[in-house]
Amino acid sequence: MAVVSQPFDRAACLTSPGQIDEKLGEFWERNPWDIANTHNLSAFERKRTWMNLKGKNFIDLSFLTGTDNDGDGRSVVGCDFSNNGRQDLIVRQSGGGPASGPLLLYENNFPQRRYLKVSLRSKKGNRLGIGARLTAEVGGQKIVRELYPINSFHSQGPTHVHFGLGNAKRVDKLTIRWPFEDKVQVLTDIDADQHIIVDKEKEGPAAIEKIEPGRVYLP
Repeated sequence: MAVVSQPFDRAACLTSPGQIDEKLGEFWERNPWDIANTHNLSAFERKRTWMNLKGKNFIDLSFLTGTDNDGDGRSVVGCDFSNNGRQDLIVRQSGGGPASGPLLLYENNFPQRRYLKVSLRSKKGNRLGIGARLTAEVGGQKIVRELYPINSFHSQGPTHVHFGLGNAKRVDKLTIRWPFEDKVQVLTDIDADQHIIVDKEKEGPAAIEKIEPGRVYLP
């Protein structure tokens, strides 16, 4: 490639070292700096949405949900933007294909189930608990989540964790392992269908504050 052979000459051009098979979609650009002007590099592969079947298998819901467009998707974030406890999807695109809008919102219309959202707070250091590991024990089952908002290409999710609880009315036990230290917080009997803030400096029920709609909460 010209960029490698002549790194300081953006006008350098090289001929193809071999025969190009256009039937296979192969092409050669004499000057890689011009590639954006001569070829559309958008990825036209159709997207896929898979539903987890209780950890035993997956089912492809791409066509049924309408998420199988061939736009040039670059990032996806799970987020409850309707605030009803069901995780929706936000897809960022860079053009390409019929569904070429820059931002696509997919609303979760599955049957309503119970949930718990957990935000973390600390008065010093890692105030939002980024990197914390949360384990919810529900009816003998453990659900593990880690608070890593930046976990997708060029995107960032909410700074809280979301637990889907099925039909369970409460979380029997919630264990929070705070990052970069030995702090382990254990909370019990937390009601479902709410968003709570857990204070690192407190213990037991006093560490839990329920988020009320319409109220402003500072990070």
